Amino acid sequence: MNPPDISVLIVSFNTRDLLRQCLASLQDQGGQADIETIVVDNASWDGSADMVATEFPPVRLIRSPVNLGFGNANNLAFAQARGRYLVLLNSDARLAPGLLDAALKRMDASPDVGMAGGRLVGVEGGWQPSARMFPSLLNEFLVLSGLAHRYPKSRLFGRFDRTWADPAEEAEVDWVPGAFAILRRDLIDRIGFFDPRFFLYYEEVDLCRRIRAAGCRIMYWPELVITHLGGESAKTLNDMEFSSHASQLTLWRMRSQALYYRKWHGLAGAWAVKSLEQVWHWLRALRNRGAAPVKARESQGLIRLWNRAWKETEGGTVSPPQPW
Repeated sequence: MNPPDISVLIVSFNTRDLLRQCLASLQDQGGQADIETIVVDNASWDGSADMVATEFPPVRLIRSPVNLGFGNANNLAFAQARGRYLVLLNSDARLAPGLLDAALKRMDASPDVGMAGGRLVGVEGGWQPSARMFPSLLNEFLVLSGLAHRYPKSRLFGRFDRTWADPAEEAEVDWVPGAFAILRRDLIDRIGFFDPRFFLYYEEVDLCRRIRAAGCRIMYWPELVITHLGGESAKTLNDMEFSSHASQLTLWRMRSQALYYRKWHGLAGAWAVKSLEQVWHWLRALRNRGAAPVKARESQGLIRLWNRAWKETEGGTVSPPQPW
């Protein structure tokens, strides 16, 4: 039996109704591509896995008894996928009919492309970051300082999320988000799966660095339009502390940030990114101590969280016991 053209890999965590819409959009793809779908359910408590088994019997369902996070759940799917190409797809994303056919044709015509992403938009069509630069101390500072938000059309200040670029123009980029991405199966077999130390956040950034190190390009193809809500699984964990931006679970982000910088920039780089954010929030707390005590306490809490993340990862060298 010939392998399918594409294996679509979806990690599910408490997004039952959105997952249903996502799977329905796959059923409506049409086109010539032979597609298999694999859902890894990360111990959801909302009935997501039972919904898949009952309403989408052709989908291959993997029930994990624990939350494996994004990367490790996809690693389970990687091991079972048979497609020539692998598509990472968030459960809170929907694909327009024919999108996978278009992605397949693009990849077949571009043998030097290892991974590609599309144009992420909100439900009402608003732009979402879809093609980014690798993290660096400069990029961290531009985001922390608010300069990236204040001057989005500047090539310097808007560099991290490429907010200066025309979203209708394709481009070779550093990395694309895992909400939707298509990559070559033979490449993943060669360079390895997601680094299992990243429970959540930075796993696709690390993978893209390894893809580029293997000599392959990463592309942004804007004609592939994906409707994406974003952060829906994280919203179900209401007992954790969230960042005010992008609904990130702050502690988990800091742990993964320490792991990433230590891996790619050494001890000095990991210490520098920790210190940069802590110094910034120390100054913010000092400025707001009298006039805005709530903001001052928020900054003090983030300083403490970074100390905790640094200790728990032993300076970015180990992943704390999972699930986080």
